[in-house]
Amino acid sequence: MRIWDVDTPAVLVDLDRVERNLTRFQAYCDRHGIANRPHVKTHKVVEFARRQVELGAVGICCQKLGEAEVMASAGLGDILVPFNLLGPAKLGRARALAERITLEVSADDPKVVDGLAEAFASAPRPLPVLVECDTGAKRCGVQTPEAARDLARRIDRARGLRFAGLMTYPAKGAPARAAAFLAEAKALIEAEGLAVAKVSSGGTPDMWRVHEYPVVTEYRVGTYIYNDLMEVACGAATLDDCALTVLTTVVSRPTSDRAILDAGSKSLTSDLNGQTGHGRIVEYPEAVIYALSEEHGHVDLSACSARPAIGEKVRVIPNHACPVSNLFDRIVTVRGDRVEGSLAVAARGRVD
Repeated sequence: MRIWDVDTPAVLVDLDRVERNLTRFQAYCDRHGIANRPHVKTHKVVEFARRQVELGAVGICCQKLGEAEVMASAGLGDILVPFNLLGPAKLGRARALAERITLEVSADDPKVVDGLAEAFASAPRPLPVLVECDTGAKRCGVQTPEAARDLARRIDRARGLRFAGLMTYPAKGAPARAAAFLAEAKALIEAEGLAVAKVSSGGTPDMWRVHEYPVVTEYRVGTYIYNDLMEVACGAATLDDCALTVLTTVVSRPTSDRAILDAGSKSLTSDLNGQTGHGRIVEYPEAVIYALSEEHGHVDLSACSARPAIGEKVRVIPNHACPVSNLFDRIVTVRGDRVEGSLAVAARGRVD
């Protein structure tokens, strides 16, 4: 069976490109003595998570407990959940998960630490907690190195918890600023007599620069397994490294310079990330997917010398691969233009 025989819309994942992407970054980490902890939110596929660990990853990263529960049930035994866990429901789930696997979490506020401490006070072993630092991305995280020190001290004193180190998700293109913040926080914490066993950073866009900042001991990457137009634009990958495409059919040609695809916002991400249009059509790179409605992709063909016919199938490299993974129950695995099989997106929809 060839890819053109697959019903649309469908996600195609080239296994040869996946393997090449995974092995290349793992070799980079091994060469520089950096622990690789891949983020499975990009693919949400159990088989790929297992392969990442087989190749040498120290464990995996899951953004939410729901993802972690799926992966733990599949035998992944070392998981970081870098997200503030609040409320009895999530804390109870975290406690149950920590009794099954090696679980590590993060916190950026005393309230989060106190909730974790209450939930884990009677646990058989302390829960490792990283202090999350906002080093410029303006997401979660303490705002200063001094605040990181203070929170580390609070974790260390809390029953049921163990201070495990520092973590951040840096702003794209600013790893030096992140490293400076982390180095200062590490020095302040060590001055208190606490060991900073781990400094975890992340982000596919700057993954090839990690070795320039020795304060970082662990790196978390997600999109690197598939890559996408965002990673191509920032120089982290090439178009030949993009393993995921959305196969779609031209279902209408209302005018000579316009086409409609059967892949809209429920198949392609609406993220633009600085791109012109909602993905690159492999067979017609001059075409622009200028708008998405729920089930329709609107394509401007005016710049194309050749134009697709109604009924023709084309492949789209998305701007951002991660949201696309969460839109499909299964991916179609391929090698070149030949279909190998399919895999379940097992953690799809687990955003709880």
